[in-house]
Amino acid sequence: MTLSLSGVGLTHANGQAALTDLTLAVTQGERVAIIGPSGAGKTSLLRLLATALQPSSGELRLFGQQPWALSARQRQQLRRRIGLIHQSPPLPPRQRVVTAVLAGRLGHWSLAKALLNLIYPQERQAASAALARLDLSDKLYEHCDQLSGGQLQRVGIARVLYQGAELILADEPVSAMDPVLAGHTLEILSQEAQQRGSTMIASLHAVDLALAHFPRVIGLRDGRVLFDKPSQAVTPTDLEALYANAQLQVSVPASPVAPPVTLHIPRC
Repeated sequence: MTLSLSGVGLTHANGQAALTDLTLAVTQGERVAIIGPSGAGKTSLLRLLATALQPSSGELRLFGQQPWALSARQRQQLRRRIGLIHQSPPLPPRQRVVTAVLAGRLGHWSLAKALLNLIYPQERQAASAALARLDLSDKLYEHCDQLSGGQLQRVGIARVLYQGAELILADEPVSAMDPVLAGHTLEILSQEAQQRGSTMIASLHAVDLALAHFPRVIGLRDGRVLFDKPSQAVTPTDLEALYANAQLQVSVPASPVAPPVTLHIPRC
């Protein structure tokens, strides 16, 4: 079991509840998409799974351990097994792409090697291979501020591929890409996760991408799980309930053999 939550709640410092009574489990190698309207708690859930936030109630287990029962050093060791893909990767503007990718394994390197990497990039061939998977091998020595938003997102993904994380947590990883490139990138990420046996959990606004690339889909609304189903079992009715009072336009197959049904839910 990669992770499990039992009755988990999360309340922010201002008293606002972000997550309420979440109970779910994700096994090693699963690929799970989290969908839901803005403010549903998707990012809060990913930050909680990354141990950036501590649950206010309930029990969280990662790799069989309770992160907040560990020492700070043990928790840091646990985090080395987690790869984070951000919607806006926190990459220094003047950092070279090769250095940004190699940072994926800084937690596994000695201090001497990490410092040397800033002057003379280590394992450049491995970084180049990760970038090549995402059609960015020609950007190896460019600075991050020379890249577009979509290219920066792919550099962030390349960093996690190079890291070889056991658990990949991705928050809107393809939001800055056009639909074709977004689908292609998710396909590569999914293939890599499958080949490595890594668990992947991604939050996505694009419902069609979630249904196409993830075998399991969790619908989150107002900090609660509205549904947790295989992607082929998600129905237009499920999506209408999830996105009530929101705006959604997506083609969803009504059945494996039926033509797609397009939902148009107006914004209130």
